[in-house]
Amino acid sequence: MFTRRTFARLAGAASLAPAASRAQSGKPLSRIAFGSCAKQTLPQPIWEPILAYRPDLFIFAGDNVYGDFHSPDAADLKGAYAEAAHIAGYAKLRETVPHLAVWDDHDYGVNDGGAEFAHKMVAKELFLDFWKVPANDIRRTRGGIYDSRVVGPPGQRVQVILLDVRWFRSPLRITDQRGAPGKQRYLPDPDPAKTMLGSEQWAWLAGELRKPAELRLIVSSTQVLAEGHGWERWGNFPLERQKLVDTIRTSGAKGVVLLSGDRHIGALYREVPDGLYPLYEATSSGLNMVYWAAKEPGPNRLGALFAAANFGVVEIDWPARTLLLALRDESGDTRRAVDISFDALGIL
Repeated sequence: MFTRRTFARLAGAASLAPAASRAQSGKPLSRIAFGSCAKQTLPQPIWEPILAYRPDLFIFAGDNVYGDFHSPDAADLKGAYAEAAHIAGYAKLRETVPHLAVWDDHDYGVNDGGAEFAHKMVAKELFLDFWKVPANDIRRTRGGIYDSRVVGPPGQRVQVILLDVRWFRSPLRITDQRGAPGKQRYLPDPDPAKTMLGSEQWAWLAGELRKPAELRLIVSSTQVLAEGHGWERWGNFPLERQKLVDTIRTSGAKGVVLLSGDRHIGALYREVPDGLYPLYEATSSGLNMVYWAAKEPGPNRLGALFAAANFGVVEIDWPARTLLLALRDESGDTRRAVDISFDALGIL
């Protein structure tokens, strides 16, 4: 059964009223929406279909504003948050729908940024304040903004794990052929000293995956499974990508599904690692930032890229033991989808 305290922590101060009423109902999560890449200076009509979808939870998966900055005053990032706060649909969702958030590079403060970013502490404080994170939240005292929540009664628990792939991430290996297909910006780096998450976050993730839950949504702002392109992705550090798979396998966690953003395109992916059930990934990007001309190989992609404004959904049918991963467009219509049985994800 949900408790008022559990859902208040999930939703944050911005949506205590709907969170409280939902907590009293004791219903498990069944409709989760997520999205990324919302530039505050451009129209954002997509909030209307998102609100019409009536999600139980919305996950802001990064680039929630575009506020790159290069000085300690972080004026551009402060301005981006101020402008986003007055976008009607954005504000209404934050006020009425329980939500969680993680950053990507443009709300971290620098394009494709990682551990080397000099002003990341300022960006972190601005992020936590915008998302109304309580003063006693552990994210205010440790490095990065990674976080996790388990919501729902036994037998219907959903764990949402928000990874921070910026704060600790090692420098990327620059391409030797900028713009070439598959090598657009970066090349895979086999250096075992390179990291995506940092030792502290890796240890935390292993512990989180051992907590009781039926379904687990791992949110990584950058793509995990996608192959065939040379932009940011976990494949830039192939040993770290393998470590993520190994960590899931070793933990014994069942029901893991991956959610990502960043790319200004939508897509669904499936991969079957050795000794593990199939991993599925839904990439939803962007809410209003779109790479219309996107073309790339997709050896593990399910269907074609969706190069238009979109948001992702995870629909859970607990009695039928199935979930739907889907991408919806600005009209709220489903444009890409895959049905997955609990059995296929090892969920008992």
